[in-house]
Amino acid sequence: MFNLFELTIGLRYLRAKQKSGFVSFISLVSIIGIALGVAALITVLSVMNGFQREIRGKIIGVSSHMQLFDAGGMLKDWQYIANKAQKANKQILSYAPYVDGQALVSFDNNVSGVLVRGISPEYENRVGNINQSMTNGDDNTLQAGKFNVVIGQGLARQLGVGLGQKITLITPDGQITPAGMLPRLKQFTVSGIFNVHMYEYDSSLVLINLEDAQTLFKMGSSVSGVRLKVDDVMETQHIKYALEDYLPENVIITDWIEQHQNYFAAVDMEKKMMFVILTLIVAVAAFNLVSTLVMTVNDKKSDIAILRTMGASKRNIMHIFMIQGGISGIIGTVSGTILGLILASNVGYIVHFFEQLTGAKLVNADVYLIDYLPSQIVPHDVISIFVIAIVLSILATLYPSWSASKTDPVEALRYE
Repeated sequence: MFNLFELTIGLRYLRAKQKSGFVSFISLVSIIGIALGVAALITVLSVMNGFQREIRGKIIGVSSHMQLFDAGGMLKDWQYIANKAQKANKQILSYAPYVDGQALVSFDNNVSGVLVRGISPEYENRVGNINQSMTNGDDNTLQAGKFNVVIGQGLARQLGVGLGQKITLITPDGQITPAGMLPRLKQFTVSGIFNVHMYEYDSSLVLINLEDAQTLFKMGSSVSGVRLKVDDVMETQHIKYALEDYLPENVIITDWIEQHQNYFAAVDMEKKMMFVILTLIVAVAAFNLVSTLVMTVNDKKSDIAILRTMGASKRNIMHIFMIQGGISGIIGTVSGTILGLILASNVGYIVHFFEQLTGAKLVNADVYLIDYLPSQIVPHDVISIFVIAIVLSILATLYPSWSASKTDPVEALRYE
């Protein structure tokens, strides 16, 4: 596209010191602006990708890939249904029954609303990773009839309870007496504390044995549902549609996407809007090249006239200034990409450093669901940002370069 003559002159103008120091300063500001815009875009998108990945992992680890439950709230013959589902689709790796119920937990005059989940450790460890998040005790202590309980670290801190102490679970499904409705109360011993670094679960999830939960909520041999683990979490929608033809009509099938659809849709929309907003910042920095090249053209009018009289065509002149502006854009883009990759790779350490320096918690789990700042660099995003920045830089050079090619040699040299 560009010949050696155009490249030589364009690079010479890029390296040459301008007559006006202000022109050189504006050129440097343009390059720095592009670099900072690209770096900010890569860093922000990487943080949002990391945040989305971490929240998805936490939700799937504590919740499930997929769930089967009855519309009436009590699933009978759960083993038959779970086995039928697994035989119907080979992507289902394992399953685990559960019982869910709302309750109040009380300890030493402290009361908090919680979600009580009855699990069977034998099955649960096949579909979830709560055992990997245990900070004290063990979830295998949840044996039938022993009435042990595993709670989140946030809830333990809120209640002021520790390992080995007893808490009281109060369920709304009480007993009717002449004095009115009396709630069901049962004491449980804290045998484990977990920390999944997600406020929603650490402060409100309570795990007990499956049979204890069936007794507590008067469910007999029924369960609330069955959790499924699949080999690819991104294929749960297809698995769901395939299972609908094999399972009874009363069985409802949901997956992690459907359960948290609003949240992930909001995060995805936020990511797209941040991409657009930060791309506009890159565009503003790129179009600063317009003013730089316009001043450079005015500074080099006599040079342009001499080149024209020596046989350079208008196309040559246009290409010379496109090269000068384009290389400035490339320098800014490459520098910004390198800076952005460095920042994105170390943003967690940087935030932790400032937290230690200031003594303030910059990432609060109460607000952001997790208490640290994750990052995930996606090559597709980096390539897209790089290409967009280069294209915007080249587009910014078109008008000044075209204007330079229209310079009249006679007028330019008249007063030289």
